[in-house]
Amino acid sequence: MTSPARVNVLGVGVSAVSLTEAVAVIEGWIATGEHSYVCVCNVHSVMDCRRSEDLRQVFNAAGLVTPDGMPLVWLGRSKYPGVTRVYGPDLMLAQLEAGVAQGHRHLFYGGREGVADRLARRLTERFPKLVIAGTMEPPLASLDELCTPEAAAAINAASADVVWVGIGSPKQDRWMARMRPLLEAPVLIGVGAAFDFHGGAVRQAPLWMQRSGLEWLFRLAMEPRRLWRRYLVDNPWFVWEVALQRSGLRRFEMT
Repeated sequence: MTSPARVNVLGVGVSAVSLTEAVAVIEGWIATGEHSYVCVCNVHSVMDCRRSEDLRQVFNAAGLVTPDGMPLVWLGRSKYPGVTRVYGPDLMLAQLEAGVAQGHRHLFYGGREGVADRLARRLTERFPKLVIAGTMEPPLASLDELCTPEAAAAINAASADVVWVGIGSPKQDRWMARMRPLLEAPVLIGVGAAFDFHGGAVRQAPLWMQRSGLEWLFRLAMEPRRLWRRYLVDNPWFVWEVALQRSGLRRFEMT
């Protein structure tokens, strides 16, 4: 399947897609058995990639790098008018709904104690014909401890079509890249906070804040101690470097 075009955002190739197009690409992978993974990408992800060359390679090797944050949507639309926000929680709901008719099997990997099971219950209530292949709540451990043949065998035993990964970015992105060769499921999708949002553990920002690019302010107000650096340091740095890139004063290669 032909990969969607990408927009170079500080060296990260962000897929120029809408939510509908992203779902169609993933459905195509499942239908053909093609193996790939999806990174949802926001400003914080891009800045993490600026700090780490190997993480940038992880994102650029993904089959899709969806524009999860509105600044990335705006940059994408400057070249491709059809780009829309492909927000992790929205992608999860749209993909689950699309797969119900096909009988796709879903495994949820991640979350704190009880989160994955609660997520599965709530989603089954929302989509009664949804097929849950299983839930797994990995321990707080290093990637070396999580990315093992034994872990792959346990996931493969579920015979899932999609493995949803919610262990936080960038850890989940590195996990998908390392586990991709070992897993039989066609698609791995890292959705992070979607586990907490759809599991009912964390409130989502109002829709108007999501659409206007102010979701960061809502999340900062909810978790200031954890998120202050992400939004008050990374966001201005991102704006500055994008200005340099767009002016031609600095080049960023998608390597």
